[in-house]
Amino acid sequence: MTPEVRAMKKIGFLINPIAGMGGRVGLKGTDGMAKQARALGAGPVSAERAAEMLRELRLVLGKLDNVPEFRWLTCSGHMGEDALTDAGFTNFDIAFTPSETSSHRDTTDASKAFVSSGADLIVFCGGDGTARDVCHVTGTATPILGIPSGVKMYSGVFGVTPARTAALLVAYVRNELDIIETEILDLDEDRYRQGEWVVRLYQAAATPFEPTLTQATKAMFDEHADAEVKHDIADHLCEEMKRNPQRLYILGPGGTVHFVGQRLNIEKTLLGIDAVLAGNLVASDVNEQQLLDLIDTHDEVCLVLSPIGAQGFVLGRGNLQLSPNVVSRIGRENIRIIAAPAKLARTPVLRFDTGDASLDALLAGVDYWPVITGYHKHRMVKVSR
Repeated sequence: MTPEVRAMKKIGFLINPIAGMGGRVGLKGTDGMAKQARALGAGPVSAERAAEMLRELRLVLGKLDNVPEFRWLTCSGHMGEDALTDAGFTNFDIAFTPSETSSHRDTTDASKAFVSSGADLIVFCGGDGTARDVCHVTGTATPILGIPSGVKMYSGVFGVTPARTAALLVAYVRNELDIIETEILDLDEDRYRQGEWVVRLYQAAATPFEPTLTQATKAMFDEHADAEVKHDIADHLCEEMKRNPQRLYILGPGGTVHFVGQRLNIEKTLLGIDAVLAGNLVASDVNEQQLLDLIDTHDEVCLVLSPIGAQGFVLGRGNLQLSPNVVSRIGRENIRIIAAPAKLARTPVLRFDTGDASLDALLAGVDYWPVITGYHKHRMVKVSR
C-alpha cells in the first residue's frame, strides 16, 4: 500500500566544508584547526560525503512509482548549492549566502534562515560540532538529520552511512518515520588532542528514526569493570606479537587497545594510532602518510581495532587516519578486532564506513567477524551490510 503523500515538505540542506579534514592528518578533529589541517596537506571530505548521499537519493527516488514532492532550502556555493546542482537537483531555493571562509557562524545563521523559511527538516553534512551548531538553533522544534562526515560522531542524529542517510530521507518525505528525541554529544577536541577522552551531553535534538538506518549514540562503558578481561585480550595479542617479531602491528585508538600498550610497557597514545614491532614502539600518533610509509617498509602488517560501543563502527569514526588506501594495503585478513564481552552485549553489529563504498562492501562481505574477547577466546559478531 502506498503511503499517503501530504503537503510538500521543505528540507534545509547545508554542508560544513571543513568537517572531517583533520582526521587523516592526525589532528583528531577540525574545530578551530582548519588552517593547520590544510598546512598538513588535508583536503575536503564533506563535499564528497554529501555527494554520495545525493547520488543515492537520486537513485532511490528514480525507482519510486509515486515520488514524494519536496523542496530544498540551501546555502549558495560550496555550502549546498553546488552539491545539489552537481547531483541534478533543481528544486531548491537559496535561503542563505555564507562568507567566503565559512565558519560555525555560517552554520548557525543558515539554520536560522532555514527555520525562518519554514523548513520541516534540516539535513547537514558534518560531525558532532556541526550537529551542535545546527541544534543550537533548532532545539527539538525542527528535526535534524546528519550525513556523517566528521572525525568523530557520537550523537544520535546521523545516518549510519551517507547511503543510509538517503534512505532515511526518502522514508521521511514519504511520512514513514517517527520523529524521536535523541542526544547531541561532542568530544572536547582540545583535551582529545592531549590524550583525554571527555564526551559531553550538550542538548536534546529531534531526528527521524529507523533503527537499521540511524546511528545510535555512543554508549559509555565503565573502563574499569572489564579490566581483567582486557588484560586477557592484551595477553592474547602480546603472545601473537612474540610469535611474529617481524610483523608490524598498528594499534588503533581506544581504551581496549590501550591495554595492549600497557601490557607491552610502551607509551601507547589513548586516542591516536601507534605502531609496534617486536614489542617496541616504533611510531606514535601517526597520520595517514606516515602509516603508508610504514606499510611500504614492512612485509607483514596487522591492524588492531576495537569497535565504538553500541554504534559498532570499526572504521570511519575517530580513526580517519586509516584511510581506504591504508586499509586496502593492510588487507581484510590482517585486521584484528578486539572487544570485552560487556561492550559486545550492547553492540549487536559491526560497521565499516571508510568513505569507499567498494571497500566497505569488501570488509562487510562476511556475515560474521571473529572478535577477540579474551585469552584465546573469540566471538563471532554479525557484520552490517
